[in-house]
Amino acid sequence: MDAQLVAFTGVAAGMVAMPGADFTVVVRNALASRRDGVACAIGVAGGLLVHTALAVAGLAAVLVAVPALFRAIQLLGGAYILYLGCRALRSALRRPAPRLNETETAAARGAGRSLRQGFLTNALNPKAPVLFLSLLPQFVPADQQPLPRTLLLATIVVVLALLWFPAVALLVDGLGEWLRRPGAARAVEVVSGAALGVLGVALLAGPVVAAT
Repeated sequence: MDAQLVAFTGVAAGMVAMPGADFTVVVRNALASRRDGVACAIGVAGGLLVHTALAVAGLAAVLVAVPALFRAIQLLGGAYILYLGCRALRSALRRPAPRLNETETAAARGAGRSLRQGFLTNALNPKAPVLFLSLLPQFVPADQQPLPRTLLLATIVVVLALLWFPAVALLVDGLGEWLRRPGAARAVEVVSGAALGVLGVALLAGPVVAAT
């Protein structure tokens, strides 16, 4: 058994499961419906696929090496996540104690919209290129060709995302009856909106992350 591969899988699983903007949007969409939650989860994995493809192709190094380009992605990602946070807060404050399923039905949310939200949330995450550049090379043995090994590691990350985020969506949907009650619905909207807002502001205001 490849000990390095096992170690990488454990580290990657922890990275994928770490709560962030992607986790928050999956939870919020799953509260609208199971279909929206799973669609958003697949979109999140698709956004992660963008970064793994860039890492395999070596383009992530260019993003990190060119501060202006990296900052542009950082600003785009921060603005989009902040937009999602503002929408969640507006939804929570628009009517007294709305039920999430009723709110989302009124907004005519579709699986395509949820898929797009998940994809853009992860694809515009500026920290992902740095993460992959700093992590993947540590698990490429010196006696192996880097491209096939990096491709294998990237595939593991995407597979883990495809397992984790749909599981989160299904779990949230299973708790939906309790979470969709008026008081709980508003609390989830406020918490998720505030979390996304803080993440968005941090990306907009934060310094450019440099690879080490």
